[in-house]
Amino acid sequence: MGSVKTPVGPIPQVPSSLAWRDYLGTFKVRWGVGRMRYTVEPGLYAVGRPDERSPVLVTANYKLSFDKLRNELTGRNVWILVLDTKGINVWCSAGKGTFGTMELVDRIESTGVGNLVSHRELILPQLAGPGVAAHEVKKKSGFKVIYGPIRAEDLPTFLDSGLKATPEMRLKTFTLWERMVLIPVELINVVKAGLIIFPVMFLLAYLGKLGDGPTNALNHGLFSVAALLMAIVAGAVLTPLLLPWLPGRAFSVKGLTLGLLADFILVTLRLNNLATWTDRIEILAWLLLIPALSTYLAMNFTGASTYTSLSGVRREMRWALPAQITAGGIGVILWIGSQFFV
Repeated sequence: MGSVKTPVGPIPQVPSSLAWRDYLGTFKVRWGVGRMRYTVEPGLYAVGRPDERSPVLVTANYKLSFDKLRNELTGRNVWILVLDTKGINVWCSAGKGTFGTMELVDRIESTGVGNLVSHRELILPQLAGPGVAAHEVKKKSGFKVIYGPIRAEDLPTFLDSGLKATPEMRLKTFTLWERMVLIPVELINVVKAGLIIFPVMFLLAYLGKLGDGPTNALNHGLFSVAALLMAIVAGAVLTPLLLPWLPGRAFSVKGLTLGLLADFILVTLRLNNLATWTDRIEILAWLLLIPALSTYLAMNFTGASTYTSLSGVRREMRWALPAQITAGGIGVILWIGSQFFV
């Protein structure tokens, strides 16, 4: 990475093409590796050889957002103003307030971008809208905020058409692929917890049923792990994949649908093992635990979806979380009782 000499000092120059390290970094963060450390330094950057007439594009300091932006600027001379969003993408940081009015105004001042361009226009991603008050930015900095397209790949057309966006550029999609790429990072977070919970549940089930013989104890331990895996798959994998076709608007309701389906499959597989009260109580425990976990995991996707609003998520959490905690708590008590005390 070189630099461009300017009246305010040297500005780092970044290429528009991505290197193999960038693709490797993208792959790693998609799987939750170093996610919160995948950032670029806030400030001003140059693509090509920008001058006083070059556009100023604004983005977050999440490196994935930064890379997607510069990768669409091949052959262009532009300034990129990077805000300190604490490593969060544009949409989420706008909702949290880190991609906000004062951060933008302060970054304009600290970088001296006003001394580098003759115009007074900033091009922001459309999804930054919730966090930025355009009139306040104009009042405090003199810069006019222009909202660009939602997708970075539409930027070349937007720039070439005189900063005019088509209706398609304003439409936020949530396609199957867009949902699929969200699964790994959520799944890895669950698996990390599972690496502790799986062996603990297996050991408890094994020890609790050891009096019934090693083979029976082993079967109960494996069954508990399998039931837990069913809940994880229902909430963290199948919910985002089947999102448009699942009933209900609340994500917890969508996760509940798949949790109940998993319950049905579980009961079907264990019909021949319900002869004793111990077995029945164990099944009852999982009938509560699986939906509690699947609905909780399903709700993790609310912040990345076009299906929800902030107020809607807050309303859902007020009734869904208590229900999940209650069902999960009763389920744990019943499961422990079925292993040791019944």
